[in-house]
Amino acid sequence: MSMDPPGTGSTVRRIMLGASLRRLREQKGLSREAAGFHIRASESKISRMELGRVGFKTRDVEDLLTLYGVVDDAERRGLLEMVREANTPGWWHKYGDVLPSWFTTYIGLEEAASVIRTYEVQFIPGLLQTASYARTVIELGHPEASQEEIERRVHLRMQRQERLTKKDGLRLWAVIDEAALRRPIGGPEIMREQLQHLLEVAALPNITIQVMPFKFGMHAAEGGAFSILRFPEPDLSDVVYVEQLWGALYLDKREDVDPYLTAMEQLCVESTTPGGTAELIGDLLERYR
Repeated sequence: MSMDPPGTGSTVRRIMLGASLRRLREQKGLSREAAGFHIRASESKISRMELGRVGFKTRDVEDLLTLYGVVDDAERRGLLEMVREANTPGWWHKYGDVLPSWFTTYIGLEEAASVIRTYEVQFIPGLLQTASYARTVIELGHPEASQEEIERRVHLRMQRQERLTKKDGLRLWAVIDEAALRRPIGGPEIMREQLQHLLEVAALPNITIQVMPFKFGMHAAEGGAFSILRFPEPDLSDVVYVEQLWGALYLDKREDVDPYLTAMEQLCVESTTPGGTAELIGDLLERYR
């Protein structure tokens, strides 16, 4: 079975197909329970399908389209083709042995996103880490892992970064807490390389890096790190990703997303300008020379 190259992904197809099925169900005035009964499934399964959280069986989608009154051949073919695309594994599935299931979902969303805005407190954001810095962080988080597993995790993180240097690639806007820049990870040489890397990637037209300095004290995102993912398809809502110790939250309801958008806007106002970021990182680099 073929796998999607970086920059494409089946996750967005699942979300789009699920959204289409939800609209069709609502247009017919049917409940999730009624739809589930029709395909011998639970209401919760219909909910997961409509949110794009599970794979799709062709027979289930065919039966739902019939229930929803979709009889036009072209419309049915288009939706059923999305089933095939939604079930095609992404390139990252070959790392399934080292990826928790909750993070596999995130990578799929990351691949589909056109803009990611992220706030990080503890570490440099994964998409901006050097291989040496990433290796140190991964070793700290997985002390029992073999060296082979560590290297697979590092390679995955580096592969995720490929979209940042492609033409019309991912737009990344990162706000990094000053604590993450000052926390020594892996020793002076690794930190020097990491800080220099931040200066270099900040010069790319699709990357903006700001720093939330200590001098501001309390700020809008005291609750911790989060990311907001936006997609090129206008039908898809923003998704907020909040990572926890053994899992993650994925928020896509407007009332859940809006507070994070407000917090991110406030962070950007209070953080350094791009020029101020370069100056602050340059000062920190002097510590490691």
